[in-house]
Amino acid sequence: MSALAGKTAVVTGSSRGVGAATAKLLAGQGANVVINYRQKAPRANKVVAEIEAAGGKAIAVGADLTDPESVRGLMQSAVDTFGGLDLLVLNASGGMESDLGEDYAMRLNRDAQSDALSAGLELLPTGGRVVFVTSHQAHFIDEVETMPEYEQVARSKHAGEIALTERLPEMSEKGVSFVVVSGDMIEGTVTATLLNRARPGALEERREAAGKLYSVEEFAAEVAAMVSADVETGHVELVGGADDFLTRTQG
Repeated sequence: MSALAGKTAVVTGSSRGVGAATAKLLAGQGANVVINYRQKAPRANKVVAEIEAAGGKAIAVGADLTDPESVRGLMQSAVDTFGGLDLLVLNASGGMESDLGEDYAMRLNRDAQSDALSAGLELLPTGGRVVFVTSHQAHFIDEVETMPEYEQVARSKHAGEIALTERLPEMSEKGVSFVVVSGDMIEGTVTATLLNRARPGALEERREAAGKLYSVEEFAAEVAAMVSADVETGHVELVGGADDFLTRTQG
């Protein structure tokens, strides 16, 4: 029997990309999954339909993570539908959008993550786990420069990681463990597409430096594995291409 059988997971930003792929993998291991979307209900419902067709259990819940009330509704839906909340995957991020205000990246990637953790901690039991998904470009931003087009996002995601990590004692007090999963640029994601549009050739450069870039499915498998992996709380899992960053950090 899978370690996730009967557990309930909320995966933020899971109507597409890494979030959707992670949600499907967790459902495949027996977890009940709450698919979260901001605007695109049909896309989220499609993920739910795919999970159900494969014999899994899922619901789609619209919630804007920058709205605290909306976030509490999202977490509560796990309890109302499946009887509890055991796992929280903080995957949603953004900030490359140009129409949501200058401070949007920080509001979404730092403030909203911390607020989602607060909302989750009200419901997570002893043995619960929180997984924060980030990028090497953000994780190493203080030591390794990134593309100017991505800098605002990278700095805000890094601020989010710090804000969450600073709350490790609070999580430990509740018996909840915390894991960070950091990946390189990922083929086929919205961020990679936007970056490559802003700076043609950016993806090719990363691919050469890293040796290879993970696909959405490959990276999601690493995120899903960390949801139940036997690791210390506060563990940072560096997925693919990190050697290049680590070399430059030490260099």
